[in-house]
Amino acid sequence: MKIFITRNLPTDLAQLNAYASVEVWPERQPPPYEVLLAKAKAVDGLLCLLTDKIDQQLIANSALKVISQMAVGFDNIDIAAATAQKIPVGHTPGVLTDATADLTWALIMAAARRVVEADRFTRAGLWRTWEPDLLLGPNVAGATLGIIGWGRIGQAVARRAQGFDMRILYTSNRKCQPEVEKCYGAEFVTLDKLLQTSDFISIHTPGNQETYHLLSDRQFALMKPSAILINTARGTIIDQEALYRALSQKQIAAAAIDVTDPEPLPMDSPLLTLDNLIITPHIGSASRQTRAKMADIAIANLIAGLKGDRLPYCVNPEVYR
Repeated sequence: MKIFITRNLPTDLAQLNAYASVEVWPERQPPPYEVLLAKAKAVDGLLCLLTDKIDQQLIANSALKVISQMAVGFDNIDIAAATAQKIPVGHTPGVLTDATADLTWALIMAAARRVVEADRFTRAGLWRTWEPDLLLGPNVAGATLGIIGWGRIGQAVARRAQGFDMRILYTSNRKCQPEVEKCYGAEFVTLDKLLQTSDFISIHTPGNQETYHLLSDRQFALMKPSAILINTARGTIIDQEALYRALSQKQIAAAAIDVTDPEPLPMDSPLLTLDNLIITPHIGSASRQTRAKMADIAIANLIAGLKGDRLPYCVNPEVYR
């Protein structure tokens, strides 16, 4: 058995080395597509990341028995093509919920209290004395938090918001059970009402055709001038040109994003010129414990697929029918 892993993993590969011949791409940058094509023809198992393009061409010309992704999302993989080839695709759901919710809250607090601006201000030697009107931001406690997407991560963010006595609004494909709403003190509303009402707006919906540029000029115009937008989901959900206009023209107060389109953000992007925008490099799941668990689940999926067993976390279970 042969395995190709597209990046160094934060875990011990001993169990894989005992089971198969393992090759790990050693660079920080993802392997070029041509390398992926060649490797997929020569190996039985592929362990990949969101940054790897696993399309119909690669899948159709591969010798793969299993594809294991170290991520919850899988929009970089042509699932239909994999299913047609009877190749199970694994992912790592659930394990990164708390880490991503924690980062969401780090960004909420940092944007509200202008932490990054304050750090730059201090390092630039501009701090002269205590000033009553210096770097003012909004209260978080008692504010209204709007959550777009009511899955595991959205609900984990809402759970943390309860400690701040926040009013919680959410919008999703469907309304959740009344007992769940009661548990979180959450209210289901339309997207428009959420945008019009919320002081903080946090995105936790998948990136797909339905959510592509879900927030653009029209939606920014609905938001309060004091609103703060957070995105730890997918960069494609926000129209970045519209985001730049909204922030530079003070339609909204601030934003903090952990994801961009593309990734990484080009260094000539006008977004990088904005003081009221925080950008982090897709670190939502970047706690040591979470990344190690993600790697371990991805390895477990990979080994199961190589053995012909059902993947513990399978994206396309129809391959087993």
